[in-house]
Amino acid sequence: MKRILWVSSNLHGVTSHSQSIAQRVVDELKSRIPDAEVVVRDVANQPLPHAGAGFVTGRRLPYGEHNADQAEAIAASDVLVAELQAADVVVVTAPMHNFGVPSALKAWIDQIVRPGVAFTYSATGPVGLLRGKKVIFVLASGGIYSEGPMRAFDFQEPYLRAVFSFIGMDDIRVVRIEGVALGEAALARAVAKAHAQVDQVVRELLPIDGSPAERVAA
Repeated sequence: MKRILWVSSNLHGVTSHSQSIAQRVVDELKSRIPDAEVVVRDVANQPLPHAGAGFVTGRRLPYGEHNADQAEAIAASDVLVAELQAADVVVVTAPMHNFGVPSALKAWIDQIVRPGVAFTYSATGPVGLLRGKKVIFVLASGGIYSEGPMRAFDFQEPYLRAVFSFIGMDDIRVVRIEGVALGEAALARAVAKAHAQVDQVVRELLPIDGSPAERVAA
């Protein structure tokens, strides 16, 4: 059984353009890995606690040495880390909020990027510990940020790429649905382009030759 983790940070659910595109990604992956288990972590509608003092101090302590607040914070983080560790493919849905990612997604990131768990330090620098996974970002924005004059304001994709690569997950594909606030014609173009990107990304991740297990492990 292969496992797909879908981390969604969109408040609008099925009415969201990015959510519908991400659903298409997951459906296409499932069509190629019929026995895959899909785990959905909806951080927008089931928000996680932001990192507090208990988590910040507790994440560096050995198990058994936490006070009650630290133990509770670390236990919640452990669940999220275990979901990520068990995943073969990670799909992240992220609408752009003020040129970056939603705070709900940032809260999830802060919970899983833990020293000794997601990364460690070596003599030559940091080393990611969550290697061997494939990642798809589904990114939505009202304007165009992948090119043109607004590209310098895109702190969405660069941030996500940096964080995931830091923890060892650098096999990354991106599907963008952008320009959705620029009128009906722009929206139609954005949707069509995003669907084409989905087809390309899934073909790259899971080529049609070879068994499903070989495709995911490749």
